[in-house]
Amino acid sequence: MNILESARIALSGLRANRLRSLLTTLGIVIGVAAVIVLVALGNGIQSGFNDVFGSLATQITVTPDQGATTARPLTDADAEALDDRTSAPDVASVTPVVGGTALLQTDDGEQYRAAITGSTAGYLEVTDRELLVGRSFDEAQERSNAKVVVLGPNPVAELFAGDAVAALGQELRIGRTSFRVIGVVASDGQQDDVAIMPLGAARSYLLGGGDDVSTIVVRATTVAAVPAALAQVTTILSDRHDIDDPADRDFNAQALQNLLDQSTQFLSFLTLFTSAVAGISLVVGGIGVANIMLVTVTERTREIGIRKAIGARRRAILQQFLLEAMLLAGLGGLMGILIGVGLSTTAAALLPQFVPGFPPPSVSVGSVVLSFSISLLIGLVAGGYPANRAARLRPIEALRYQ
Repeated sequence: MNILESARIALSGLRANRLRSLLTTLGIVIGVAAVIVLVALGNGIQSGFNDVFGSLATQITVTPDQGATTARPLTDADAEALDDRTSAPDVASVTPVVGGTALLQTDDGEQYRAAITGSTAGYLEVTDRELLVGRSFDEAQERSNAKVVVLGPNPVAELFAGDAVAALGQELRIGRTSFRVIGVVASDGQQDDVAIMPLGAARSYLLGGGDDVSTIVVRATTVAAVPAALAQVTTILSDRHDIDDPADRDFNAQALQNLLDQSTQFLSFLTLFTSAVAGISLVVGGIGVANIMLVTVTERTREIGIRKAIGARRRAILQQFLLEAMLLAGLGGLMGILIGVGLSTTAAALLPQFVPGFPPPSVSVGSVVLSFSISLLIGLVAGGYPANRAARLRPIEALRYQ
């Protein structure tokens, strides 16, 4: 008996027991669909994470190490040294930042204590902060220590009832000095309490007039150049601060790329774990296939005896029942693929509308191929014992079975 004939007989057997065949494959259908959907969700979240934070991959943050025994503060001179392309060819930009807190007050008496950030005109671009309304201060305003400020969403919510447009152009008293609101940044979930102003203005009117800086934000020329840029930053600052032993460094230089890589790896592990949990359904489905195949062998014992009595070989019987098991699992896998891809595609179209900002799921071809291959493998393994049992039946014993 050839494979085509075996396949025809197997399909006839499945059609004769449609409901039982459908219920048998249900576990595999659910398992395959769950794997595809969960991997698609994981891919979407990972892609969304890269879109949101990928632009920060070239960023290196330098801060003072308060725990160092002989700590020297970071200064404007340190920032200028890092901005020297001769000694730091892989550094694209250097942005000094000063920070503190101050009380913000409107003419109506509304108050809010915010984090003050003083920096250069390119601060928003360097830190990848988006403007909700208005604009940032320019280089001319930076040089003239203009009393202008860009607010975060939290001060706007407290002082202007969340109306960012109404906040534009308003005079805001910060400390003892009046500043004009020229922009509002969108929320980033981390620094929403901020009030951003020119570096000189922050020093002159709020934080003191020294040349110390709280943070130096360095950007590498490319993502691939981040390790080289980090090494150059470390070398320059170590030389300027007379540090020979790395353990004595009075500054911390952290590349955000390292944190992004760790976060991406964590997301990959999370997707793999959830997919493995979904794969348990495939195992359950395999047990169902094995159970039904054992029942099928029992029901068809006399048929097996007749076929063996008229000359059917053991290999033909083994092939017949293995093929039936793999057809059950394969059909379940195909149904699972259709459901999984359908749900993922529907979610990709609808989720961003109902949940703004949620990254749309992205179906992975690899997950489709892998889950279907596993379903076929499960059919092969689950049908192995019942098929072998059927092939080993003696014709006389099979014919006597009632």
